Amino acid sequence: MPKHGKKYIDSAKTVDTTKLYDPAEAVELVCSTAKAKFDETVEIHIRLGVDSRHADQQVRGAIVLPHGTGKNVRVLALTKGDKSSEATEAGADYVGAEDYIEKIQKENWFDFDVIIATPDIMPALGRVAKVLGPKGLMPNPKSGTVTTDIARAVREAKAGKIEYRLDKTNIIHCPVGKASFGKEKLGENIETLMSAVIKARPSAAKGQYIKSCVIATTMGPGVKVNSAKYGNN
Repeated sequence: MPKHGKKYIDSAKTVDTTKLYDPAEAVELVCSTAKAKFDETVEIHIRLGVDSRHADQQVRGAIVLPHGTGKNVRVLALTKGDKSSEATEAGADYVGAEDYIEKIQKENWFDFDVIIATPDIMPALGRVAKVLGPKGLMPNPKSGTVTTDIARAVREAKAGKIEYRLDKTNIIHCPVGKASFGKEKLGENIETLMSAVIKARPSAAKGQYIKSCVIATTMGPGVKVNSAKYGNN
């Protein structure tokens, strides 16, 4: 069995695992458990009452958090012509086309966090789809990472746009900021994400949609949140 450190054990004592905390109280409690020497990321884990094996019950989308994630997002923009200069001016860290695709394919290069591509590049990206897909890096129109408005997409990514999607166990895992943000900024980020997830409820979903919601810092214990406060039904 994995053993937890003294800081984790001390933090865990402050959390009632049988209680569903109101969102504001949960965020404040989570911030108090951040005791590492670095600025811990706050993550949210949302279990949904859907079955990800069915295409009509998928939940996926992207949203710009009002206060970002606190992370410096490295953007690779794959495009050609005038769009290249647009991507550069918008703040993309790397801009190119087949040259970067070849670098990924031959050098196993992944010094970026998100790829944004124009539609004309997508056929060439097929060569590396098998390595990008499992890492969650393959551009997708639904998440806004395949677009002709590449400048806007780059700016949104740099500003803290995150993608949310179900995993195989019907849970969405997302970063919602840093512990240093404090309860107000984290609360607004979480509310924005929860609203988007609730709005994305598939019509095929039956019964209770949000089964559980837990927030935690990188090194801290999970805190259960009363998702009914977000309008869950």
